[in-house]
Amino acid sequence: MPGEISPFGSRSGPGATPDLRASHADRDRVVDVLRIAAGDGLLTAEELDERLETALSARTLRELAPLTADLPHALAAGTEAKDVVRIEQVHSGPIVRAGRWVVPRRLELAVTFCKVTLDFTEAVLTHDTLRIDLAMTGKTLTLVTRPGIVVDTDGLQLTHSRIKHRRSPTAPDTPVTLRVELTGQKTHGRVVIGPTGRTLGRRLLGRAGSSSAGA
Repeated sequence: MPGEISPFGSRSGPGATPDLRASHADRDRVVDVLRIAAGDGLLTAEELDERLETALSARTLRELAPLTADLPHALAAGTEAKDVVRIEQVHSGPIVRAGRWVVPRRLELAVTFCKVTLDFTEAVLTHDTLRIDLAMTGKTLTLVTRPGIVVDTDGLQLTHSRIKHRRSPTAPDTPVTLRVELTGQKTHGRVVIGPTGRTLGRRLLGRAGSSSAGA
């Protein structure tokens, strides 16, 4: 349609005026695309920082357009992050988020005796902070991290529970791409935080392969 604004923040169609002022929403859309692209390995940390700085200070659509011109259109069209996701579960199977799942701005976990695994190894990050509001009794909450993801547990209250933080050597200049803030209450069980050599999906595939070999 004439004058339509593309997901990349540029206008298309006859009579388009690239010098139109950019709105907060235009800048936010471009920032989201850039964060996803960096998470996919399409941009280096230096490129991400440079483009984010330009995007946040852009005054016109003309300034925004080049920032995503070399990135796949699917990044903007196919991925949308929710502000709040709530999961409620009692005495049932494990809750797993793995692979290319889209990380929301806030995650509310109200679970009782259900194992929870959040694997950020291949997760799509569209925000720089994830707040997890926890109301969890029993079992283990596992957060699988990758370089650039830090977890803050200062706001979490523990009752008959403990935290195991697996740390790995990380370069001091590694930029923080996601800050996870754990708040709320964890009663009984454990909270396990840290990287792993394989993603959850690969671990499951490995177990399946071992079972087949032994059959």
